[in-house]
Amino acid sequence: MAAQNIEHIDVTSDQALSTWAKKLNATPEQIRDAVAEVGDRPNDVELHLKGSRASTNSERVAAQTHDG
Repeated sequence: MAAQNIEHIDVTSDQALSTWAKKLNATPEQIRDAVAEVGDRPNDVELHLKGSRASTNSERVAAQTHDG
């Protein structure tokens, strides 16, 4: 049943975070942060991620990797 629940992003599930990260071209951490900001609805998270990207995703991933 969890696989059918596409109306919400379950940040407690590593598998769900990974799946949504791939779908939204983001890292699991970015998904978790976006859900904390705007809630767990995929459309809201997607819009938040698109609006918050001041650089490319690969640049943000590289920056996160260097930060620790």
